[in-house]
Amino acid sequence: MARPKLALVFGFLVAGIAVLASLSWFHRNQVDEARSAQIVLNRIAVLTREINNLTLTALQEQNMDSATDTQLREARHVLPKVMLAAHLHAYHAVALPKLWLVLDNYVTSADRQWISMEVGDFDEAKQADIQAVSPRFDLLQQQLQVAIEAEAKWAKGVEVKARNEFLAAAILAITTILILFLRLQRQEHLSQLQEIERNVLRDSEERFRALTEQSTDVILITELAGQIKYASPSVHTVLAVHADSLVGNNLFALIHPDDLASAVSLVPQSVAHGEHPTVEFRLRHADGRWLSFECVVRNLISHKNISGIVYNARDITERTRSQEQLLFNATHDALTGLPGRALFLGRLQHIVDRKKRHPHQAAAVLFIDIDGFKVVNDCYGHGVGDALIKEVSNRLRTCMRSDGIIARMGGDEFTVLVEDVTDPSDAIRVAERIRTSFESPFLLEGIEVFKSVSIGIALTSPETPAEAMLQNADIAMYRAKAHGKARSELFDRSMHELVMSRLLLESKLRHALQNEELTLHYQPIVAVDTSAVQGFEALLRWQPAGSDSIPPSTFIPVAEQCGLIVPISVWVLKKACSDAASWQQRYPADPPLYVSINISSKHFSHAGFVGHVKDALEESAIDPQCITIELTESLAMNDVAATLQTMSQLRTLGVKLSIDDFGTGYSSLSYLRRFPVDTLKIDQSFVKTMDAENYAIVRTIIGLAHNLDLKVVAEGVETPDQHQLLALAGCGSAQGYLFAEPMSAASVGVFIERNRRNVDQTKDIGLARSTGGL
Repeated sequence: MARPKLALVFGFLVAGIAVLASLSWFHRNQVDEARSAQIVLNRIAVLTREINNLTLTALQEQNMDSATDTQLREARHVLPKVMLAAHLHAYHAVALPKLWLVLDNYVTSADRQWISMEVGDFDEAKQADIQAVSPRFDLLQQQLQVAIEAEAKWAKGVEVKARNEFLAAAILAITTILILFLRLQRQEHLSQLQEIERNVLRDSEERFRALTEQSTDVILITELAGQIKYASPSVHTVLAVHADSLVGNNLFALIHPDDLASAVSLVPQSVAHGEHPTVEFRLRHADGRWLSFECVVRNLISHKNISGIVYNARDITERTRSQEQLLFNATHDALTGLPGRALFLGRLQHIVDRKKRHPHQAAAVLFIDIDGFKVVNDCYGHGVGDALIKEVSNRLRTCMRSDGIIARMGGDEFTVLVEDVTDPSDAIRVAERIRTSFESPFLLEGIEVFKSVSIGIALTSPETPAEAMLQNADIAMYRAKAHGKARSELFDRSMHELVMSRLLLESKLRHALQNEELTLHYQPIVAVDTSAVQGFEALLRWQPAGSDSIPPSTFIPVAEQCGLIVPISVWVLKKACSDAASWQQRYPADPPLYVSINISSKHFSHAGFVGHVKDALEESAIDPQCITIELTESLAMNDVAATLQTMSQLRTLGVKLSIDDFGTGYSSLSYLRRFPVDTLKIDQSFVKTMDAENYAIVRTIIGLAHNLDLKVVAEGVETPDQHQLLALAGCGSAQGYLFAEPMSAASVGVFIERNRRNVDQTKDIGLARSTGGL
């Protein structure tokens, strides 16, 4: 179809060139004719001027000599010939017809003048010149000039047209040559491309043949129904079967039944949409093993050399195994092989969702923690600890039915999912079975280790998601630990409310310092014999904004558990030292007033504790002898060596030390002698009920303190009887509601002034009585 079109184009181009060339030649001839006409007209103008000039000369001389006569005769002889030649030319200007009339008039009048001159009548000739010849000569010259210019203008226009037609013909000729050249170039290029395509096709066929023969990928070509038409030689390498043995069989009959549906569904997709989907399926090896393949399906039915569905299958058996192993490692514990947290939560959520559809089907989660596991790691090393974790996982497996799922949450925590629970007692019985199994010892690398477990139990409910259910079991487990360990606890709503309350309290406590919600109250410590104030015990109080005050027994344990106790305790140190320094300046005494500060065990064991005390002393500029650090008896005996070292550092700073709540813990007298303490504080539990037994204990503590040269402070004195008994026992100092309740820092000054007035009045009354007695 392209060649007839090209021939038609060439025909039009050649015809155009011929037409334009003919027109250019024709117009060029017209230009030549116009130029010839201009020459003839110029000749006429020259001859007429020559005749006119000769005539004027003869008239002026009144004589016509032979020379002039000869010239006139020649001119008059030539003029008719030229006129005849002029009439024979083709003219193109409208001025020519008028020119001929003027020329004829001029020739007629000139002939008459010449005849007069011939006969010697020069007067008549001169009169004729003036009346007719000269005017007609001037008109003739004017018309000749107009005609010459008109012919020149017309010739110029035709010449331009001829030139343009020639250029157009030349352009068409060049275009024709260029098209012919490009056509030849294209033909040559197409020939080269066809040659390259043949070479590429040949190379591709050779490459395909080499690839199919050497490749480890299995290439199968089937009909649309799955009938195998071709199998690559690599089939023998991969499946240990000959390629010829597969030809004629149906591919779908060779695929694993579990993978058949996905493989069959891809063929219509490939055929209908021209896609190249990828599918994974298994083929059986000659030895009976199933190998995994990743296969790309291509629809090449319309390809003339293939005419079928091409399956390019690659053996991914090792990759599949690696992926399965990676998935197992990601969802299972490496040490025990048990499922991990994510897998356990997924299964638990499935159970919860099932319960929404079938409310009668319930399950339970057991959260198990090994009691005292850290001791095993610390005493025997982490190798034994890992061995214990493995043995615990094995023991849990033996305790569970086939429907139970065991998982390791991390560390020494395990979970058990018990399905088909009809009553909470079912879960409790499983927990007891587990707990009982831990009564026998573990033999770890020749070491016999006894370990118990604490178990929290939570039951599924449709409104509780898996994560919350696991959290509930965790809460119940910590309740079991709080109640003595080696037991199980069933979660109830009160546990959750208690935990949420604690979390809310912790959240508020984190803002208490910056919101200035914490304050210090001070309870006076007085001399038992005179009731004169000697110092104050700093007591921490918390008044959250917009709610009731929270007692220290509630928020101090929370602060210790969440790590806030150290910054709070540092603030207490600085605030108490600052307030004590202010009192000493306003109310000097001898000895000066002191302040006792209770220290948490968490802060006392902190590496920066001594530095915190030093900073507080330096910022307040208070005498260190006026600061007493109080620590409980149980704290002092927890780590004797560390306690003794910290106490020694504090004594180096100059502060005093006191053992609080003495008598409620267990302390060795030998250690007590080594501790550089200054004061023993009798716990209020002995003072509150001062029966014979408690009074004997109080007297013993006071006697012990005197023997060790220590001061004694009794806490919780509320009645005059208690005060009197303490005085009889020889107690030097006391504090309690009998003397004053804890007060704000602003009220301390008022109390000191009132106390000193009362003491002075008591002294005056005593002096007066003694004087009166004398």
